[in-house]
Amino acid sequence: MSPDGIRDSGFGIRDAGDSAILLELEPVIDPAVNARAIAIATAITDQRLAGVRDVIPTYRSVAVHLDPWTCDIEALRKAMREAAASPPASASGSLVEVPVSYGGDNGPDLDDVAAFAKLPARTVIDRHCGPEYRVFMLGFLPGFAYMGIVDASIAAPRKATPRTRIPAGSVGIAGRQTGVYPRSSPGGWQLIGRTPLNVFDPAREPASLFRAGDRVKFIPAEIHSPVARTLEVRANESWIPDSVSHKGLRHWGMMSGRCLTVLRPGLFTTIQDGGRWGYQDRGVPVSGPMDRQAHRLANALVGNPPDAATLEATLLGPELRFDQPTVMAVTGADLEAAIDDKPAAIDTPHRVKSGGILRFGARRSGTRAYIAIDGGVDVPVILGSRSTHVVSGLGGIDGRALRAGDRVSLGSPNDERSEPNPLWRKPLRFAPQETITRTIHGARLRAMRGPQNYQFEESALDWLAGTRFTVSPQSDRMGYRLVPGSSRIPIPESRIPAGSMISDAAFTGGIQIPPSGDPILLMADRQTTGGYPQIATVITADLPLAGQLAPGDWIEFALCTRVEAIAALTEQEEVFRAG
Repeated sequence: MSPDGIRDSGFGIRDAGDSAILLELEPVIDPAVNARAIAIATAITDQRLAGVRDVIPTYRSVAVHLDPWTCDIEALRKAMREAAASPPASASGSLVEVPVSYGGDNGPDLDDVAAFAKLPARTVIDRHCGPEYRVFMLGFLPGFAYMGIVDASIAAPRKATPRTRIPAGSVGIAGRQTGVYPRSSPGGWQLIGRTPLNVFDPAREPASLFRAGDRVKFIPAEIHSPVARTLEVRANESWIPDSVSHKGLRHWGMMSGRCLTVLRPGLFTTIQDGGRWGYQDRGVPVSGPMDRQAHRLANALVGNPPDAATLEATLLGPELRFDQPTVMAVTGADLEAAIDDKPAAIDTPHRVKSGGILRFGARRSGTRAYIAIDGGVDVPVILGSRSTHVVSGLGGIDGRALRAGDRVSLGSPNDERSEPNPLWRKPLRFAPQETITRTIHGARLRAMRGPQNYQFEESALDWLAGTRFTVSPQSDRMGYRLVPGSSRIPIPESRIPAGSMISDAAFTGGIQIPPSGDPILLMADRQTTGGYPQIATVITADLPLAGQLAPGDWIEFALCTRVEAIAALTEQEEVFRAG
């Protein structure tokens, strides 16, 4: 189905939960439509409206992520309408030349594409290098550019079974699209060559070699020649050499000042702060805590700013030794915390002596615990954040979960000069359970319709709201795969939109419906774009509840309005302010 209103006005504006808005243009892959989307995104970005966090152009839409507490939603809608009504700028992006070594180990699928096209491999190379490609958008991985349009004669479809590992720099084809893998990752595109260019490096400015609207020309190198990786970037733009790369900086940060030592890492413990905002247009996920309320409370208890970096522990907590005197607090899941083998109450600040050890035991409730230390975790800031995003290898310690033996740098402790009245110096005036709701079984989550609910029959929303789902084992910080309970039937095929959707913006809390009919609830580490329609989006106030769920827990959805979503967020905020 086509979005309502686009045929008449040329665009439509829809909610994507209470913390994002999506402006949609014609549902086609077309350079003129894409140019309009980029122009709209640029116009909105240039206005620097209060509360706007990210503006992302896609093939045929513009996603605006916002702080629902501070953003004037009507002023933003007005700005979006005015931008959409203005003629797009005619300026084209930069031309980026990409050398490629085709075939052999660099392009293991070149012969398969040649067989698909019924052409010699040399002709496939010539046709791939012939045109200038347009960068329509970035997504999937940081720096991954979706380019087109590939000559129809060589437009081989994705592989039926994706590879588990594709080398960084690999150049692939998927139908009429082509692109370069920025880092080693799984993927299903047909690999025809490899480039030595480092297309994404978070230690340089700009981090991504490509931006939406750029033109790309592939230049053939010697066929089957080995590829030596380099750090070449677009002309006349600076970059930071490998000797001071983000990986080296992380190690430097871990070895200075106050620190804690990881004796045991727990099941999955990462460093998280308020998130990596401002880079989604380059395909960089936001990340941040799964339970933002618990993260915020933990920081408040030790006198830190709300977005200071904490440790997020999942199901099985770590064992940590504090190498200097510390004030710390644990919130979120109750994982039976103990300091020097004495029980340590959650939602309470504790003083820990030098050499003190924090351990965890059995899971009593919830899934993710947050460990805040006065001064915060002080690993280097990468693209505006300390948050760990394991899939893209960003932030934290080498972009990974903590390991035994890691020494984690801490910031300077708070004192009366820098923080005259931190919360750990006074009793809280509200019960923690009013702010942090813990569960070990499941949760009922409120969700707003859209942004792609128009692609479904109305009965699909009734099915969504009337079914109890179970979080499957194939769930993580990127998203929860949900299966209907045994007493319920799957969504009927007639209620699933036919055909594939043009890849579009993805939203935290978005409820995707893939062809299988089993929903996917997108979480903190979600990709910035996706190819499945989002029938509804969980509201900001209820995402902390979702963040405390584990495989085997149940989820029910209840549809609500934006007014109800903002009221729930306001109630949550007022409880915090009362503290």
